[in-house]
Amino acid sequence: MSERLAPAHLIFPPGPADAEALAYVHVTSWRETYAGLLPDAFLARMSEPGFARRFRRSLSLVDDVTPEMTLAAADRQGIVGYASGGPSRRGVHGEGEITVLYVLRSAQGRGLGRRLLTEAARALAARGATSLMISVLRDNLPARAFYEHLGGVAEPPRREPGPGGVLLWEVAYRWADIRSLLSPPPA
Repeated sequence: MSERLAPAHLIFPPGPADAEALAYVHVTSWRETYAGLLPDAFLARMSEPGFARRFRRSLSLVDDVTPEMTLAAADRQGIVGYASGGPSRRGVHGEGEITVLYVLRSAQGRGLGRRLLTEAARALAARGATSLMISVLRDNLPARAFYEHLGGVAEPPRREPGPGGVLLWEVAYRWADIRSLLSPPPA
């Protein structure tokens, strides 16, 4: 008789008590991901306590009717990734947007990013989204390859204001039918 193994990661809606762990993931992920893409001085100034306050405040306001959502991913050591999103900031009817998807480098390569994206898409679909978009820095080639592998269609790069007054190039990836992300990957 075989026993069913528990998944290596748990994905759940975090609460205010998770603010410090989410802040750690946020700041660490930015420093891991954006070194060489954003100014070093900006990355060095990022404040975990500041982000923890923001998370605590925003997670205190979440309820079942809030259009925004956040999901955290944890392993036995604690939270190692998270995704947030809501209605598209560009105001396209029926379009959901994942505004943040970060996984610590030490937890990458195990399917966790895909699971977070899938569960975030599922949560946004439950809130009425029929399509999905996510933006990424044009020069973040690993993230771009990840979204393309999952079927995201790139839009032309656009200039966006970034931290410290820097202008950055971003690429939006779009899934015209959010349901394409909801089925399990082929075995």
